[in-house]
Order: sequence, then structure tokens, then C-alpha cells
Amino acid sequence: MVIGGWAWSWWLVTDVQRLSLEVMTLNPVCETVETKEGVPLTVSGVAQVKVMTEKQLLATALEQFLGQSPEHIQTVILQTMEGHLRAILGTLTVEQIYQDRDEFATLVREVASPDVGRMGIEILSFTIKDVFDTVDYLGSLGRVQTAAVKRDADIGVAEANRDAGIKEAEAEKLRMDTKYQCNTLIADHARAYEMKKAEYDMEINTKVSRVRTPGHREVGKGQGRVVEDQEKSGKGLGK
Repeated sequence: MVIGGWAWSWWLVTDVQRLSLEVMTLNPVCETVETKEGVPLTVSGVAQVKVMTEKQLLATALEQFLGQSPEHIQTVILQTMEGHLRAILGTLTVEQIYQDRDEFATLVREVASPDVGRMGIEILSFTIKDVFDTVDYLGSLGRVQTAAVKRDADIGVAEANRDAGIKEAEAEKLRMDTKYQCNTLIADHARAYEMKKAEYDMEINTKVSRVRTPGHREVGKGQGRVVEDQEKSGKGLGK
């Protein structure tokens, strides 16, 4: 075996055959396969495979495919992968297949790898390309999910509005309580001011009333007569 190199061969004596080590792209398709729930689905995928280059595994691939056309090799691998894909579809629900395609593809690759590996073939990658049905099950499932999402959205909006109303009521209550406290404080200060003003007025009135007593008025009259007598005396001296 010569991998990626060259060797001498004898004309008409040595038989030379070649096996491509290039990556092969396969498109497995399973049509109207019933799932675990009995819903027929059509699933298509894309797989990248190639012949392994380890000597023991390469010898196995040569034993299986040496002298065969690339189309024949691809057909054998494709049928093997489609068989596993069909078997796995029968063990899963539509929701598992449709909603988690990556996990489904990983499961197909893990199950198919040992069988194709015994032929010296390695699965490099496998992905699910499309999933559809002819009974509108997926469409109904999508409508149900859409309705559920819309319902949850409506519930979320209603809860948000309710919470906003509660917050608004709490804010209004806080505003009214604050306003009441401010008005009460203003009224207390106004009452204290009026009481203090009344005390000052009372004190002033008391002092004024003491000044206006009868004794104080008589003293004022006596002083007035003394001044009058002095004026009269001054007039006599002038004459």
C-alpha cells in the first residue's frame, strides 16, 4: 500500500488499483418514516465521510472497496446511514426530532459510526438539513407553539400592567402621606406661631395697662399744674 506517494510497478506483471482518500459528501434521505407517535416524517441530511488512513483500517477499506467505482462506494455508505437514520426516527417523537436537530444528528452519527467504521470509513460530520411531513403535523405544532407564546406574552403584559398599577398606587399613597405630613407640620408651626404671638400680645397689653393706672395719671396732672404756675409767674414779672 502506498499512501500519497509513488512506487515502481512491472508492466503486465504488477496489478495497480487506486482508492480515493478524498472527502465524500452524501445526502441521506428517509421519506415518510413513522416516528414513535406514528407520524410520518421525511428527513434529509448531509454527511461528510472519508476512507481512514490508518494501515489496519485502510486495509479493511481496501478489502471492501478496492476496484469499486466511487459511485458504488458512496451508495453502500449512503444505504448504511439511511438504515440507521430510519431506525432512529422510529424511536423519537416529532418534538424531539424537530426541536433539537443537533442532538438528533449526533445520535445518528454515534449509532452509524461503528458500522461504517468496520468498512474502514469515518464519518467526519452529519447534520439534519430538513424535516417535513405531509399531514400538517408540524404546522399544527407550530400553531400550538405560536398560540402558547402569544398567551404567555399576553399574560406577561397583564402582569406588567398589574405591577405598574400597584407601583402607581403605592407611589400615590406615599405622595398623599407625605403631603399630609407636610400639611400637619405647617399647621403645627402656624399654631405655635399664633400661640407665641398671643403670649407676646398679652405681655405687651399687661405692660400698657400698668402704665395707664390712676396713680400714674395723677402724677402727670401735678406736673402739668407746676408748669402752668411757672408760666403764670413769668407773665407777672414781665408786667
